[in-house]
Amino acid sequence: MKPHKSLNCWIKSFEFVKNVYSITSDFPAEEKFGLVSQMRRAAVSIPVNIAEGAARKGKKEFVQFLHISLGSLTELDTLILLSKELGFIPDEKSVDLIIELDIIGKLIYGLIKSLERDLK
Repeated sequence: MKPHKSLNCWIKSFEFVKNVYSITSDFPAEEKFGLVSQMRRAAVSIPVNIAEGAARKGKKEFVQFLHISLGSLTELDTLILLSKELGFIPDEKSVDLIIELDIIGKLIYGLIKSLERDLK
């Protein structure tokens, strides 16, 4: 088994990607190469960077990839808020998405802190 597949942050972010794909499938067609593409790429980047970091030899490199995941998470948070403001995502759904992103972010941040303690 790959090491990342047992990490809660990877599991939750992997599931979140599927939610983003589902939600963005209802966006206007003219957003296919705009918000839809950008949201999907940012969502995919979260579990992908967790997986890539977990496969690296050192904890320091893993932490770097986790920070990249957090950057993508923050980007996605902004894109969700923008999509809500533009009327592409209902208010209640955007709240659910942001809550889930916050949970994923806390899991990633906790993993970073744990790895950094091990580096000291």
